Amino acid sequence: MKKLLIIVLIGNLSFAQQAKRKLVWEENFNGKALNESVWNYELGDGCPDLCGWGNNERQIYTKTNHQLKDGNLIIQARKDGNVYSSTRITTKGKKEFKYGRIEARAKLPIGHGLWPAFWMLGANKDQVNWPKCGEIDILEYIGRDPHMVYTTLHTQDSHGNTINTKKTAFPDIEKGFHVYAIEWTKDKIDFFVDKDLVYTFAPKDKNEDVWPFDKPFYILVNLAIGGNFGGPEVDDSVFPQDYIVDYIRVYQ
Repeated sequence: MKKLLIIVLIGNLSFAQQAKRKLVWEENFNGKALNESVWNYELGDGCPDLCGWGNNERQIYTKTNHQLKDGNLIIQARKDGNVYSSTRITTKGKKEFKYGRIEARAKLPIGHGLWPAFWMLGANKDQVNWPKCGEIDILEYIGRDPHMVYTTLHTQDSHGNTINTKKTAFPDIEKGFHVYAIEWTKDKIDFFVDKDLVYTFAPKDKNEDVWPFDKPFYILVNLAIGGNFGGPEVDDSVFPQDYIVDYIRVYQ
């Protein structure tokens, strides 16, 4: 009975802590077009500075591979002739956050070679470069590895490699919408899929190469095709495919 009481109290404490958070920003995609006072488009193939967007990705990013419909952002991956296209947007320089709960409700595209993501980069990226700026991958999914959600952190200490990472199985992740979130404090970052805690990063040594997560970060949403992680093979029969984001919210 005492053990049960402790669990209940801890649970109530957690709910109390969550109740203290305030919604500081949300994007519900209710307009007819993205608000460019909030969102930037990253266009093309990344060349000359970052060809293939640093991952040998196949797509070019455009302003025409998405739409806002029924309160959703719909990013569509297409193949026209020999050209793959998609959309990549960021809040760099416009909406940047330090700590809090950052979440998105999204529905995944399906197909070998697709690579949707919801992620964050350190706002000082232009000054210190990647991976020293830090990267928080709240959601990555790759069509060649179905039913799996990847949550990952990149730091200078890991030389950009994915050593601070977790792959979690969700048999029904491709069905309907799911919530992908982090809860980020000065001490740790917890990753969630719906209500499930899937990974925690809480290093004891928090020097700048291990823990660049003590400064503002901005948000990115994109749907890549192929690449080092998405896979060299792409199933052209699946196109077009939609990555649908219902909302993005930040609580602090």
